[in-house]
Parts: sequence; C-alpha cells; structure tokens
Amino acid sequence: MIESKADLKHYLEQDRLALYKTRKRPRIAGDEIWQYEILLRKTEYYMNCKKNPIGKAVALWLHYRLRKKGRKLCGFHIPPNAFEEGLSIAHWGPIVVHPSARIGKNCRIHQCVTIGATNGQAQAAHIGDNVFIGPCSSIIGDITIGSDIAIGANSVVTKSFEQGGITIAGTPAKQISGNNSHSNLSPHIHLDGKDA
Repeated sequence: MIESKADLKHYLEQDRLALYKTRKRPRIAGDEIWQYEILLRKTEYYMNCKKNPIGKAVALWLHYRLRKKGRKLCGFHIPPNAFEEGLSIAHWGPIVVHPSARIGKNCRIHQCVTIGATNGQAQAAHIGDNVFIGPCSSIIGDITIGSDIAIGANSVVTKSFEQGGITIAGTPAKQISGNNSHSNLSPHIHLDGKDA
C-alpha cells in the first residue's frame, strides 16, 4: 500500500518495469494502459496520504478520472489499493476486481479477468506475489492463492491453492504442473520487487 511519496515513486517504477517499458514516461498515444496504472497509483497516494480537505478533493477528482479512463479501456474496474507494486495489465479488455481483493507484488493480469466475491460474501481472494493470471479467468470467493502461481487461460478458481510455485488451470481449476509463474513475468524485475 502506498503510504508516502517515496512509496508512490517506488510503485510507479516497479509498474513501469513490470509493463516492459524502457522509456521513463508514457507516450500520449499507445501507452494507455501505462497511463491508467499511473493514474491508479496517484489516486492511491492521495486517498492514503492526503487526508486534508484539498487532498480529499484531489483524490475524488483522480478517482473520477480513473473510472472514466477504465471505461475507455473497455472496462477496467480496479479499486485503489487492491494491487501491490509491479502491476502489469497485459491488454485492453474488461477486468473486474472486487474492492476487498488483495493482490501481491508483480501480478500480470490479462483481459476478461474477474476477481470477485460470491454468495453474499463480503470478501474476495487474497493472492500472493508473482502471480500470472491468464485471459478469461475467474477467481471467485474468499480464497487464498499462493505466491509464484500461474493461472491458465479460461480457468475458474473457487478453492484455495496455498502451495506456491505451481500452475493451475481448468474449470474448476486444479494443479496441472509444478511450473511456477516466473517465465510469464517481466524479466526487468526481481521477484522480490527490486529493480533488475
């Protein structure tokens, strides 16, 4: 969670590396997902760190802009403070994340993914560090996904997989191999979240 200006800078840099970006700033056209992630992190900073009336007003304005930009990217619905540093959104397309979901460092998430609660529960998944979430996957309920897990495309995950370093896939999801997620993550980051 971003709790200082230094945290904001660190998160922005880790997200840049996770997105495979070599430039220091996004282009006006062509880097819309990176622009979205920057706006997400600035929203988090103002929500978490600026509690005075001006800071709260700026946080509301940034959150409005974030929602508007998410709609332009074909339906990103990502609440502030859900993802730790190193977020990498792979493509445009709908992504829905429940406000109670908590996702660790270095997550690569693809289009058409849902991370939600179910059956009236208020809690969604807790997902570890270095997790790859393939296209069209659903992670539903108050479950735990361990670190270093790859979730295959079109998977429906409704139970916990706390053992890290595996690949899961299917409907319902089950372990399909002992391979971890590392080959699916940016080579520009270390898996402990530090710069390469």
